[in-house]
Amino acid sequence: MNGIAAQIVTDIVRDAEGSKPKVSVVMVIYKTGEAMTESLACVLADPRVDELVVVDNGSSLIEAARLRGFAETDRRVVLVNGQGNVGFARGANLGARRATGDVLIFLNPDAFLQSGCVGELLTAIEGRPVPCIVGGRIMNADGSEQRGARRGDITLISALLSLSHLARRIPAWRQYEVHWEEDLPPEGIMAIPTISGACFCMRREDFEAVQGFDEHYFLHVEDVDLCWRVRQAGGTVLFQPAAEVIHLGHTSRASSLRVEFHKGVGLARFFRKRATTGGQTLAAWLLSPLIVLTAVIRPLMRRVRGRRS
Repeated sequence: MNGIAAQIVTDIVRDAEGSKPKVSVVMVIYKTGEAMTESLACVLADPRVDELVVVDNGSSLIEAARLRGFAETDRRVVLVNGQGNVGFARGANLGARRATGDVLIFLNPDAFLQSGCVGELLTAIEGRPVPCIVGGRIMNADGSEQRGARRGDITLISALLSLSHLARRIPAWRQYEVHWEEDLPPEGIMAIPTISGACFCMRREDFEAVQGFDEHYFLHVEDVDLCWRVRQAGGTVLFQPAAEVIHLGHTSRASSLRVEFHKGVGLARFFRKRATTGGQTLAAWLLSPLIVLTAVIRPLMRRVRGRRS
């Protein structure tokens, strides 16, 4: 190969590399435990990841030391700490602002990227109109699809009918079922109302178009709200079944009662937020205490059943 031909090949390679979007993974950590180490390792093993921004909302001394170790041995790791436990939504926004990537992938610290996951997310979002959000297929450790991986439109009515199991028992109300994980997975990319916040992808312009996460949510429901706002802005929420992630769930050492309380508060806020009529607003406010109480009772009932068994 002569010098001119070699230069042409070099220029082509450089242009191809320059056209690839820079990918930043954003991870918010709070007392995650042992799963965190494996999750970080899976991220850094993916060749498409250019940057890993870890927002430390609260780690033990051992976990903090592990995070520093990752940062010292891999220049792609950026630590954001010192802000205390500011909640997931605010922490994720902090991470997004610190990230330098064109594409942002938000990942739970107890979720393990499977081979090719990042590439599949990038393929799904490429060329889509702004705003767009793409969720991966969230699976349990046994390979089954996890509850909440793909969901319908979460309204006050659909949540009540789904929670009471009436949506599944009465065929005419099947359209109100929120959880779709028992349905056959689509063969390709599919538009759905709501994806899981355990692993999803947005371009920076998508994220900024909807002004990121609503920081009034402390923990849970912020992903539901984000999907709703993307759709309200005329955008698309996509489910990419080829982007697989193993999500353990319930690894945090935080109190389950506290976690469920925040989930209930978040749901109550979401229903009030999306109410468009006076009747809907009144119903949302009147049912808010019941929603929070129902969320708090769930872990208590699990404890009671555990003691009886």
